[in-house]
Amino acid sequence: MNWLKYIFHFYLDASVHVAFSVFALIEISCIYFELDRESHFSYLAFFGTIACYNFVKYGVEAKKYILVANSYHKHIQLFSFLAGLGVLYHAYFLPLYTLMGIFVLGVLSSLYAVPLLPNTKNLRSLGGLKIFIVALVWAGATVLLPVVSAKKNIDWDVMVETVQRFLVVLVLMLPFEIRDLKYDDPELKTLPQRFGYQKTKLFGVIGVVIFFMMTFLKDWLAPLELISKALVSILLGVFILITQRKQPKYFSSFWVEATPIFWWVAILVLGGL
Repeated sequence: MNWLKYIFHFYLDASVHVAFSVFALIEISCIYFELDRESHFSYLAFFGTIACYNFVKYGVEAKKYILVANSYHKHIQLFSFLAGLGVLYHAYFLPLYTLMGIFVLGVLSSLYAVPLLPNTKNLRSLGGLKIFIVALVWAGATVLLPVVSAKKNIDWDVMVETVQRFLVVLVLMLPFEIRDLKYDDPELKTLPQRFGYQKTKLFGVIGVVIFFMMTFLKDWLAPLELISKALVSILLGVFILITQRKQPKYFSSFWVEATPIFWWVAILVLGGL
């Protein structure tokens, strides 16, 4: 039982869960746009998410990331370096234009933890930017890059989906922002810090409504997409409404973060009916 608990905690703490969510969103884009699945890109995104997220979480100061005293964090460090090797392996098989897009998003992700301006520590210290940076990177990595990698045009429907994905990630971040309200530095100026957690929840509900309504802006809309987005909208809405400042331990880190996985599974189930 202790081993199962260790594995579950490691699964969450080493960013494997969030990596599966990114992988799921890429698969969703491939299904919606009927893309030829580029497995090397999907796996690079999976391993890259692990490496980048662990660096952001544990390596805000490079010295602390290299010199790790805690054995548990050493395991995460080793796992992150192995994930980095996975990134390099799969990058070898991708075309230059895809790698350039990955590089741009990778730099943006790194600037979240690495100093950008002389008077600021990093992008995270620029008030209110946190969730927008994350949402922008996720939207680019899970919609635009899969389309580019499949050599498809970035048309109107792709742009609509990109904005929708941006909104979904923003909404998914809100329970985390509310959970961390009592821990975050006031200088971060997160949405709950600025507007309170009740108004933040209202913003989340509005975001869900806009996300779903934008589905009807697409030139080509399959029933599978409409139904699956209706289901994920309901799920997101429920999560936002039941979010509290004091949350169960795994509410945000497991259940909310698993929303893209639920979304992907719903599409696979509905598509098989």
